[in-house]
Amino acid sequence: MNIHIVQHDIRTNRPEENLEWIKAELQSEGSKGAMLTVFPACTLCGAPLYASAGYTDLQKRAQAALQELVSMSEHRAFLVGLPLQIQDKGLCNAIVFVQNCAIRAIVTKKYLAPDEQRCFVRGEGVQVVQFHDERIAIGFYEDLKELTRGHVEQPDVVVCCGCNVFDYQKPYRTRYRMTKIVEGLNAGLVYVNRTGGEGSWLYAGGSLAMNAAGGVLCQLPYFEDACHTVDMQQIEEMDDKKPEAVELVYKGLVCGLRDYFRKNGIQRAVLGLSGGIDSALVATLAVDALGAENVHGLLMPSQYSTDHSVRDAEDLAHNLHMGYDIVPIRPMFDQMRACLKPVFGNLAEDVTEENMQARIRGTLVMSYANKFGAMALNTTNRSEAAMGYGTLYGDSCGGLAVIGDLYKTEVYQLSEWINREGIRIPQNTIDKAPSAELRPGQKDSDSLPDYDTLDAVLNLYLDESMSEEEIVEEGYDRELVERVIRKVAQNEWKRLQFAPQLKVSPVSFGLDRRWPIS
Repeated sequence: MNIHIVQHDIRTNRPEENLEWIKAELQSEGSKGAMLTVFPACTLCGAPLYASAGYTDLQKRAQAALQELVSMSEHRAFLVGLPLQIQDKGLCNAIVFVQNCAIRAIVTKKYLAPDEQRCFVRGEGVQVVQFHDERIAIGFYEDLKELTRGHVEQPDVVVCCGCNVFDYQKPYRTRYRMTKIVEGLNAGLVYVNRTGGEGSWLYAGGSLAMNAAGGVLCQLPYFEDACHTVDMQQIEEMDDKKPEAVELVYKGLVCGLRDYFRKNGIQRAVLGLSGGIDSALVATLAVDALGAENVHGLLMPSQYSTDHSVRDAEDLAHNLHMGYDIVPIRPMFDQMRACLKPVFGNLAEDVTEENMQARIRGTLVMSYANKFGAMALNTTNRSEAAMGYGTLYGDSCGGLAVIGDLYKTEVYQLSEWINREGIRIPQNTIDKAPSAELRPGQKDSDSLPDYDTLDAVLNLYLDESMSEEEIVEEGYDRELVERVIRKVAQNEWKRLQFAPQLKVSPVSFGLDRRWPIS
C-alpha cells in the first residue's frame, strides 16, 4: 500500500488558509498516485486553540472547509484533523477519514493534555478501519498506548496523526515509542507530525514510516515542510541517522523566531548587544531567521563597561553583517542619580543603581522598537530566569525570549556548534567570564554559583523533579542546593512577567512548570 505523508506548517484559527494548501497537496502527483494521503492532526485549525476552540464561528468555518474537501475526494482517500462537534458528546479533537466523497470514520482523541481539557471532551481513541485489504489503526500520537494495551484489534498498519510540541528529547522518545509499537504489533507504522512555530510552541515534523520489523522506510526532515510517498511493502530500509540535539535546538529556535515574526506581521528585530554570550547568540539566531538587514543592535556601554565588551559586540555585528548604533548610557544614568539625590539623600549606592542602568537600557531598546516598528528580543537565559538574576523592566523586557529555555551551559554549547565551521560569534565572547557590568569588576560568579554546578542542580530540580534531599544525595552541597531551590521559588513572580519564550526543554517555565507565588 502506498501512503502519501504530508508534514506542513499549519495556521492557527485560519481554516480557509489551511484549506488552500491541503487542496494543493491533494492535487499533487504524489497524493494522486497514493492509496491514502495523511496530514498531521489539527490540520484545518492548528493548535493550540485555547479559548478559540469554543467559538462556534471557528467550528462552522472548519466544518465548511471539511465539506469542501469531502466533495472533491472522488476516487481519493485521506485523513485530516479539526475540532468537531460530536452528537451527544460535545466538542472533540478529531481525525476524519474521507474516502470517495464520504466520511468513512471519525476518530476522536481520548488522552487530552491539560490545555486541551479546557477545550475538548474526552473521545473514544484509536479506531481500526478496513481499507481495501488492510486493517488500519488510526489515532492521535497520545492515544497509541491503547494499541500496546490490547484495547484495539490487531491492525496491519498503524497511522498516527501528530501535532506534537517539540522539546530536545521528544524526537528520540518518539522514535523509541514507535519502534516498540511496531515490534509489539508486528505491523507497519506511519507517523505524520506538523512543522512550524506557534507562539512559544515549536513543531518539529520528523514524520516517518517503519516496517513491522522496526526498520525505517522514510524519514522526513525536521523543521521543514515536506512530503513523501512510501510503499509500506518495500524491502529496502534507509540509513537511520539520528540528528544531534544541539542541531535540533538550533533549527527549532530559528524556525520559531521566523514564524513568530511572520505570523504576527513583524519584520524587524532589535536587541541590546552587550558583548556577552547571550546577546551574541540571540543576534546570530535572529540574523539566521530574519536576515541581517532586519536585525539591529544597540550597544549601550556604561562607565563600568570594558573596552573589550564594546569591541566584542562590534566584532559580532561585523561578522553577522547587521547594523548597530552605540548609545552610551552614562549621561542618562548621571541625570537619574541627580534627580533622585533629594529622595535618596546620603544612602550608599547598591543594587538600586545597578537596576537603574538595566532599565535605561531596556527603555532605549523599547524606544528603538517603537520608533522603527521593530520587536525587541529578550536575551535572558534559563539559568538567570531560574535565579531571578535580571532586572524586571530592564533586561527582562522584550516581545520574545529567544533563549529563555536554554541553561547557560547550553548557551555555550549552541554557540560553539554555530562556530563549528567558522567564527561567527567572537571567540573572546565565548571565552571570557560572563558579567552584567553594572558595577566595577562585576562578574556573574559574584552572585551565582559557577554555571556548571548551578545548571546541574537546576536540571535535577526542574527537569527531574528531585527534592532537596535527593539532590544532596547526588553529591551536591546542601547549603548550595537550599539556596538554589529558595531562589527558584522566590522569583516565580518575576518570571510571570517575562516575555513569551520559545520552548525547547521538556519542562519550561510558565508553559510546563508553574509554582505558587506565595
